[in-house]
Amino acid sequence: MDIPPPSGPQPPQGQPQGQPQGPYPPQGQPLGPYGAYPGGPQGQGPGPVPGPYGYQPWGQGYSPYNTPAPVNGLAIAALVLGILCFLPLVGLILGFFALAQIRRKGERGKGMAIAGMILSGIGAAILALALATGGAAEFWDGFQEGAREASENGATFSVDEGECFDTPGGSLEGMAYDVDTVSCDEEHDGEVFANFRMASGSYPGDSAITEAADDKCYTLQYAYAMDTWAIPENVDIYYFTPTRDSWSLGDREISCLFGNVDEKGGLTGSLRQDETTLDADQLTYLKAAQVLNEAMDSAPEEEYVEDDLPGHKEWATRVSAAITEQLGMLRGHDWPADAKDPVAALVKDLDKAQGEWSAAAKAADADVFYEHYDKALELTDAKKTVTTRKALGLASTPPESYEGDSGEDSGTGGGTGGSGAEV
Repeated sequence: MDIPPPSGPQPPQGQPQGQPQGPYPPQGQPLGPYGAYPGGPQGQGPGPVPGPYGYQPWGQGYSPYNTPAPVNGLAIAALVLGILCFLPLVGLILGFFALAQIRRKGERGKGMAIAGMILSGIGAAILALALATGGAAEFWDGFQEGAREASENGATFSVDEGECFDTPGGSLEGMAYDVDTVSCDEEHDGEVFANFRMASGSYPGDSAITEAADDKCYTLQYAYAMDTWAIPENVDIYYFTPTRDSWSLGDREISCLFGNVDEKGGLTGSLRQDETTLDADQLTYLKAAQVLNEAMDSAPEEEYVEDDLPGHKEWATRVSAAITEQLGMLRGHDWPADAKDPVAALVKDLDKAQGEWSAAAKAADADVFYEHYDKALELTDAKKTVTTRKALGLASTPPESYEGDSGEDSGTGGGTGGSGAEV
């Protein structure tokens, strides 16, 4: 009896019998469930059968149904922190949590977690030792110093007091201060006369830094260049200040310097006139002059005496007291023979000027104040000091800004037009 062939593709015509090809078993061998052979080729177990029901049996290594367990993220983080020795306590804690999650979720990474914990433990021990011995503070100081040096070598100015320098473009304006230190005997662009540091804290702002530099640099110049007559007319005060970026690296230094107001011009020779370059007689004379200069600089902001008579009277009191102090300094010094007479003449005029300032301090109205004030300025006219300056070997040509003025400095007399007077 003929058995009809199963549905589906038929074997090719003329194919030899007894040799299974594709899904067709040998004659007389029944099909298993879903069309699978009970025995695979050569007895190797069940084999796959293609077709609408030919499911492949699952087995090890078959993807995607048998993917490996994921690596725990905390274990990775613990290992990274341990290797970098960064936040060792955090790395140690992450390692403990990683082990707990690995046990609970069956994840991989136990070796990573343990290694991270060991490295983090070593880092924590080193940190504790550094804190106990002060090594951490030394490290932080070294880091700040290195940052400061990097800042100074990059975008900020760093030249010591008394040094002279050149800028690449010959200009003292701008934000980048890449300068070359040179001898002050050579032509140069600037000379540093003072450096001072601002207080720590957050960046105070450009305006606050500029104000601090303006106030202090103009005061510090007298300690470096005591003989103001020796400063050329084409020289002015400049300052280099921290930027917002350099402040974040620890830069707090403000540099005060002398520079030529003409960018095409330069300076030649040092402007230093202090204890390192002056003798005892010159120092005494200039220190006495500065006492009066500082008092004259404290004039009221009001332009006219009649707008602030009380303020001008207080100013006159300060000037009178300053002259009294000057007289004590000049009379108490043993002057060289060729300077005795010129100094004696100055002392005589100063004595009279002190009386006029004292009377101005008691003035009942502005007219009386002006009367005594004018007499006081005449007695302390800067030209009266030329002879004494020559005898002491100081600059003896009054700067152009003093022409028509009385006094040592070019004017801060408020509304009265007064200026610092020299003895």
